[in-house]
Amino acid sequence: MDFPRALRERRTDRRLSQLDLATRAGTTQRHLSFIESGRSVPGRGMVVRLAESLDLPLRERNELLLAAGYAPAYPESPLDGPRLAPVRAAIDHLLAGHLPYPALVIDRRGDVVAANGALDLITAGADPRLVGPGTNAYRLALHPDGLAPRILNFAVWARHIVERTRHLGELHEELSAYVPEAEVGEQHLGFAVPLELRTGLGELHLMTTVTTFATAVDVTLAELKLEAFLPADARTAELLLRSRETGSRR
Repeated sequence: MDFPRALRERRTDRRLSQLDLATRAGTTQRHLSFIESGRSVPGRGMVVRLAESLDLPLRERNELLLAAGYAPAYPESPLDGPRLAPVRAAIDHLLAGHLPYPALVIDRRGDVVAANGALDLITAGADPRLVGPGTNAYRLALHPDGLAPRILNFAVWARHIVERTRHLGELHEELSAYVPEAEVGEQHLGFAVPLELRTGLGELHLMTTVTTFATAVDVTLAELKLEAFLPADARTAELLLRSRETGSRR
């Protein structure tokens, strides 16, 4: 990767001028101009400051360091290794804390890392090959053998899923093919686009929230997301609470 070009592309992607980025990074516009033109070679500390000032994900910060000829600054630990044992415990705690609401943890590609028992309510009836750790949550959501047949507002809701996968190349192309065109209508005027899903409990209206480890300095941890499905109306809340009380999972 050509470092000056990579830096310039990331700056322009974020619609920052050279002066804006230089100010954030604590340098001068002239120095930044020299770096982007290849006339000046930045030190490792400067590359780190520029990457931080661009608010790049940790993986991209490492890539920028490598492009500049330096070793990565941020480790990428295996999730099942001893270094991230406290993270696994925290994940289990968070998933349990979301009951009776379905929740799962995914990685940067949307592959499932873990889930709580309430997710079975959502995935019931899906092809078993699309469900469980290591499978892709985005594919499960949109595949004809996944949740798609039971999503009542599929065309509208699926658009938001596809938008989240633009960085995933072939997977984005695959998922886009599953989603029909939909006009933006009155259903977009609420506070959030719900997932309207037929289940064994009845019709559920769910909204999603995403939780991340905000202070992560490990690439693996920084890329994990906990997605929870919360009730978007009182009836859905009542059905989910009742399912916990009765142990009903259809």
